[in-house]
Amino acid sequence: MSAFNVILDAIAAGKVVPFIGAEALADVTHPISGAKIPATSDELIYALTGGKPMAPRLMYEFPRAAMNIELKHGRAAINRSLEAVYADNNWSTAALHAWLASLNLPYIIDINRDTGLQKLWADRPHTLITGIARIRSGIRYKLFRHDGTGYAAASEDDNSIDPNAPILFKPCGTPSPEPNWIASDADFVDYITELMGGFAIPPYVKARRKGLRYLVIATRLNRDTTRMLLSDFIHDAAEPAGWVLMPNANAKEKRYCERIGLEIIDADWQSLAGLALPLEAAA
Repeated sequence: MSAFNVILDAIAAGKVVPFIGAEALADVTHPISGAKIPATSDELIYALTGGKPMAPRLMYEFPRAAMNIELKHGRAAINRSLEAVYADNNWSTAALHAWLASLNLPYIIDINRDTGLQKLWADRPHTLITGIARIRSGIRYKLFRHDGTGYAAASEDDNSIDPNAPILFKPCGTPSPEPNWIASDADFVDYITELMGGFAIPPYVKARRKGLRYLVIATRLNRDTTRMLLSDFIHDAAEPAGWVLMPNANAKEKRYCERIGLEIIDADWQSLAGLALPLEAAA
């Protein structure tokens, strides 16, 4: 049996959690301006600066650039920029999002900040979990219950969460139902520290994720921020932990994936999706 068939069988059994990154939004554009939605590190930086490049050391990674802007102009400047981009409901639908939504998966981790999957799940009851940072409480997440018509704030303490409901986990934030962002270096240091300490994932999710496998798609693994997020989200995974769909992985990415138990498959998500549905629908 091919690796793709093994993955598809595991997906069908509800035993695989997609972990999706910036390349998921590669085909998302605005119907009025024609602009592509910011998703990659460089695109996010330009969204904050109005299209102006920053010094090379700041262009290295978005959190570093965002930290510089926060120090100069305040946190509100970052919030305004991210909300202006992602609160716009006119962005087109990503092909990857459409494919994932068609699978009715029980759990997806999306490190982008857009609302694409939320819109596709708008008539599906689910739990949305968003990351938060730099608050006095030790907890670094917020819970929202979606009843198939809209979101409401929820809590494990008052039994307003259905522990078996599908989960959409957005660790880096989303504008809806309320804007919360993990963006600057200070955000990530705080969030990842608490993630490593166990305070950024709800206890019921920790119990539910034991023994699952992960499918990492639409992201490179050559930046520390993404690698640190992934390493903690796949804690308690099955052995091996899952797969990474990544053409032309470099030596650093290969070493990292071998260390955490992920098998690299030299292919993109369209190759996998093409086995599960007509290729033109996955293109």
